[in-house]
Amino acid sequence: MPDAITKDRFDACLFDMDGVVTQTAKVHDKAWKHMFDDFLKARAEAGGTELVPFDATADYNTYVDGKPRYDGVRSFLASRNITLPEGNHDDPSSAETVCGLGNRKNEYFIDLMHKDGVEPYADAVALAKNVRSQGLKTALVSSSANAAEILEAAGASGLFDARVDGHAVEDQGLAGKPAPDTYLYAAKLVGAAPDRSVVLEDAVSGVEAGRAGKFGLVVGVDRIGHADELKTNGADVATSDLTTLIPAG
Repeated sequence: MPDAITKDRFDACLFDMDGVVTQTAKVHDKAWKHMFDDFLKARAEAGGTELVPFDATADYNTYVDGKPRYDGVRSFLASRNITLPEGNHDDPSSAETVCGLGNRKNEYFIDLMHKDGVEPYADAVALAKNVRSQGLKTALVSSSANAAEILEAAGASGLFDARVDGHAVEDQGLAGKPAPDTYLYAAKLVGAAPDRSVVLEDAVSGVEAGRAGKFGLVVGVDRIGHADELKTNGADVATSDLTTLIPAG
């Protein structure tokens, strides 16, 4: 069982959003699959080749989970040896560019979020409330430009002292995970040293970021049964229940 998070050991907890605080990973998964399958189908039909759909588990976890949107597009396309023009961030969603595909995925995600809603993970809510009651600072770290809207939909906005999201990534020129930039910036925002901060991540790229940033504790949040992979890639501990990190009594 992982050690409890206490004020004598740490000053801040830095939470990833999708898959840790909010149950939006499955919404992102659906949106990515919808976008890539449509794109791959049209490409296969145009070239007379066999359609190999986007794998909602293997491809999502390997190429897009935890990464900024356009990085996810580039990563998956590279895995299929597909090269597209980069385009611009304001490309229409119909554009056959990296940015166009990323914007198309975002449209699908927004539609699904409004249709299906967003649920928070109860264990993450409980842990955030506990560490705040102890006097620790909390920050949310996400590559999503929709983080504020997602938190509001999940009723979790009041749990965090700071937020580093896709807008901050662009404004501050931060490298995406597995680089540690977003977590280091979050620690700076709440006035905590990395070695006195806890990173809570469900993605391999996220625990790699935690290790690269030399944080005091990197917790792998095991939502899909990959605890060993999280520990191999940078998590000090892995747990499927964040309430195990709450001090007894």
